[in-house]
Amino acid sequence: MQELIRVKNLSKTFKLSSKQQKIEKTNEKVRRAVDGLSFEAYEGEIFGLLGPNGAGKTTTLRMLATLIKPDSGDAEIDGYSVVTEPDKVRQRIGFLTSELKLEEFFTPNYLFDFFSSLHGVDPEVSARRKFELFRRFGIDKFAEVKVADLSTGMKQKTSLAVSLVHDPDIIIFDEPTNGLDVLTAKVVTDFLISLKEAGKTIIVSTHIFSLIEKLCDRVGIIIDGKMVVCDTLADLCGEKSLEDKFFDIFADYTEAKGGEI
Repeated sequence: MQELIRVKNLSKTFKLSSKQQKIEKTNEKVRRAVDGLSFEAYEGEIFGLLGPNGAGKTTTLRMLATLIKPDSGDAEIDGYSVVTEPDKVRQRIGFLTSELKLEEFFTPNYLFDFFSSLHGVDPEVSARRKFELFRRFGIDKFAEVKVADLSTGMKQKTSLAVSLVHDPDIIIFDEPTNGLDVLTAKVVTDFLISLKEAGKTIIVSTHIFSLIEKLCDRVGIIIDGKMVVCDTLADLCGEKSLEDKFFDIFADYTEAKGGEI
């Protein structure tokens, strides 16, 4: 399999404000969100990053999407560095996170056309792709409704469609089903499976065990900003469920850290 994503010793720290220090009851002035993270993802697979809230999943994906720069380390996306060649990386990826909001004044139609133009997509290709994606997600009935007036699920589906305007081969999704009802979540997960079947390479982050089990070929477990385990689901879990295996790993890690993280 061709290696399309290579993450090499990524690290990222953030300064803690005095207010954050007080809330978290710590004297630390710096928080290490990602600590020497390394892994690979291959063509045509779905790779899952699994970990508790605050483990460093979102920070990792933001670095891969070139939204923030690592303090050290690097990642190559289709051979291009996120540190030194961010523009080339952005041309090759689609990125979706629930924390990035669409401008609520605009409509799905306008946003799709705007981002298609931004990516230099041919207008005929864009129109055909918009028709296919809007019909699949049921956005067509709300195409001229302002984002502010859409339901949470429809906003998420619109964000998903907009992130794929340029038909990228590498797709990075942070918590793709976060906050969605079960029906909308199924539409999204089924679509991710269809993207994999079309040969796309996908990285998803989540803390939902069932999503990893349904979607992913391989999974990396992140705790405290570190990659603790990275393997196929079959080799990682054996006869155990992913949930049971995760808590075994979490307990071992916590014990090795002296009983707390």
